[in-house]
Amino acid sequence: MLSALKNAQGASSDFDLNPEITLPEGRKLRAAAVLIAIVPGDDPQAILTKRASGMKHHPGQIAFPGGKVDASDADVRAAALREAQEEIGLPPEQVEILGQLPDHETVTGFTVTPFVGLVHGDFQPVSEPGEVSEVFQVPLSHVLNKDRFTIEHRRWQGKKRFYFIVPWGPYYIWGATARMLRNLAGGVNEN
Repeated sequence: MLSALKNAQGASSDFDLNPEITLPEGRKLRAAAVLIAIVPGDDPQAILTKRASGMKHHPGQIAFPGGKVDASDADVRAAALREAQEEIGLPPEQVEILGQLPDHETVTGFTVTPFVGLVHGDFQPVSEPGEVSEVFQVPLSHVLNKDRFTIEHRRWQGKKRFYFIVPWGPYYIWGATARMLRNLAGGVNEN
């Protein structure tokens, strides 16, 4: 896991695969943080969530526990841990932060700081029903294998937008979540 953190590329964006898109100068991005929580074992697992269908941003999509940084948060790391506790009931004292990935800019105007943390002790997730409809785990070996990632596209604001996907069983992991996992797996510039 530590080697994966060291191999992560620089800052990423939902626009990485779309160089023709010109981002406006001086755009204001809101700070957010996520936790890539790893459950250790013979086959370590990453914890992911399926967002509730009533959420304002990314309803029904697969995501890491996380969200925007509140004024009461000491820093972005504290925000990631707070959000993980609120969304899936993960106590901060059970998480050993192993490192931080470079920031990721989303099409919805956030700068997301991803933290990678090891979950210690027994943990049974408890979903916050207003935010999370499901909590599941995916083998870390699956999302650290660059060969599992492919590129798809959709229309966004009238233009074709390309993005990474890394499906797992019935879960369509795409967009910012897949991009941050791809960064953890070794970056976009390696094939």
